[in-house]
Amino acid sequence: MQKLQSAMEYLMTYGWAILAIAIVMVSLYSLGIFNSGSLQPTANPGSCEVVRTSAQTSLAGQCSNLIPKYVGKFNGYSAEIAVKYPLPANAIQVTVTAWVKKVPGTSGDIIRSTYAFGLGFDNGATCLRLFLNSGWGLGSCGYNDDGNWHFVAGTYNGATDTQYVDGSVLGSESYAGNITYLNTAFVISEFPPSLGFKPFNGSMANIQIYNTSLDASSIKALYQEGIGGAPIDVQHLVRWWPLNGNTNDYSGSNDQGTPTNVIWNANWQSGYSSPSS
Repeated sequence: MQKLQSAMEYLMTYGWAILAIAIVMVSLYSLGIFNSGSLQPTANPGSCEVVRTSAQTSLAGQCSNLIPKYVGKFNGYSAEIAVKYPLPANAIQVTVTAWVKKVPGTSGDIIRSTYAFGLGFDNGATCLRLFLNSGWGLGSCGYNDDGNWHFVAGTYNGATDTQYVDGSVLGSESYAGNITYLNTAFVISEFPPSLGFKPFNGSMANIQIYNTSLDASSIKALYQEGIGGAPIDVQHLVRWWPLNGNTNDYSGSNDQGTPTNVIWNANWQSGYSSPSS
């Protein structure tokens, strides 16, 4: 009886502290603090970049086994990053890749120009599309619109447009021709919307653009690197915006973006699982 009384007194004395610790642990879990992907080293802005010289093009810095310290958060109505021209006019091949955590049920652009190409979501936000020439949308439905982090990619080899989610082919279509455009600026997200497209609503990280069509094994390898992965083909890389705390282009092309209403989120890990875990 005395032991029971002592136990009750202990709980009454320290129960509030135990409850507070439990609430804190639940809150940290909901933020993704205990997610396996967040247990890797964290990369500061600009930790890895491409260095281009007359002799060689190579990666420099801490480029492996890192996750970003920040990601870019877009509000879905007024946030964008203005950039320049990732490809020359009449380009034949392109690859666009990004990590995204999209608000479920929303459509929106990851990156796009009004009269060229871009990657984004449409048709009830379940279709990932690579936009080619004057707003023509080519894409496939079946994207898992669950509000978690996913790796998305679109490739075009001059004849076939292919979309990928988490390293696997979502779908492809035949489309022959060059990527032509007028002198209109490119944007990451887009405000105000044009031609029926919308600003992105959610978070983005690690946008990469290549002037070649990466094959399926390369897309899979990029996915396996995780959200902080370095470019896989630096010779054909033309733009790289990690969005890790700034809008700098680390591809060596120096296309530094101009942000509007972009928030740098350090508590982004919820909904992310490292592909290699």
